[in-house]
Amino acid sequence: MNILIVTGKFGMGHWSASESLRQQLLRAYPNAHVEVMDLIAYTNHKSESMYKWFNVLVTHGSGLFNLYYKFTQNKDSDERPLNEEQCPDQMEALFACKRPDVIIATHPICARIVARWKTETGSTLPMVTCVTDLTSHSEWIHRVTDCYLVGTEEIKERLAAKGVNRDIIYVTGIPVRAEFKHPAQRSDRPQRNLLIMGGGLGMMPRKESFYEGLDTMPGVHTTIITGRNQKLYDRLAGKYQNIEVVGFTDRVYEYMTWADLVLTKPGGITMFESIFSELPILAWEPFLEQEKSNARFLVERGMGRVAPREPDDCLAAIRALIYDEYTLADMSAHMRVLKQQLEQESLSAILSRLTAGKGVCA
Repeated sequence: MNILIVTGKFGMGHWSASESLRQQLLRAYPNAHVEVMDLIAYTNHKSESMYKWFNVLVTHGSGLFNLYYKFTQNKDSDERPLNEEQCPDQMEALFACKRPDVIIATHPICARIVARWKTETGSTLPMVTCVTDLTSHSEWIHRVTDCYLVGTEEIKERLAAKGVNRDIIYVTGIPVRAEFKHPAQRSDRPQRNLLIMGGGLGMMPRKESFYEGLDTMPGVHTTIITGRNQKLYDRLAGKYQNIEVVGFTDRVYEYMTWADLVLTKPGGITMFESIFSELPILAWEPFLEQEKSNARFLVERGMGRVAPREPDDCLAAIRALIYDEYTLADMSAHMRVLKQQLEQESLSAILSRLTAGKGVCA
């Protein structure tokens, strides 16, 4: 079987989900060829500028981003994709070269590009859309999509309410690496372990008082993962006795194994990494609409709380939760319940049905 996963690097969450899908598929189909591809870069030679502009927009222009997101919430997304005149020819060349049996999109722009190609060519190539946030935004919905993978039952119902056939929607959770699916057995310990992550860009509070407050919390050891923010790493590394600073790492699951609480952006990928690790979440107060939806879900399901942006208030929220063993245990229990509710049917079984009768071999 030849499987092509297409995504974009608007933040690293979509890419991370794609790599997790690739890992899962290779476990199911050891002889398959599974490739992750940046379709945005393939179809647009200005992709690096697009990515940089996106980072600036979400960091400094979140209000504008949210306005657009709300305006298009229910808008029919079967519209012309970016580079509409180039995309059909580029996609023809891509599929002639890659010859995939199945294509999986983990970014809405990629889903739109593939859907437009399928519509214009009449192709029956099975197309799977993996929704990587807890959203039913119409940008993900296309009439020629054969299957949707979504994070929760609520998202399935919202998509169905928008006209998507519920029989092609599978509640699988947002894809995470297999290593996150083996949570540690956390026992009573005198020391509390706090994990703080700022996403791939390492977005953290700037005030020194925040880190001084963390360092002086009685019985708390803090690990801060700064991602690709080298300036923040250089600023904090080795400065505080009770704070360990880690740069970019692909072994986040190890840090989640021993942590009692994680303070993080409520992105879809990180959220489900924590859920599968059964690690209670204190979410930075979100400013993007997708992350606001994720944070509401965490609170409503009893799996997390939201920390204010103001450093002093954030420290107070940490103190109120990190020592509360009963609440932390209750949050972990709610995470276990959600995991049990996820679709039992594996992605490999779903793909087998999609490719049935097409002569595709695993």
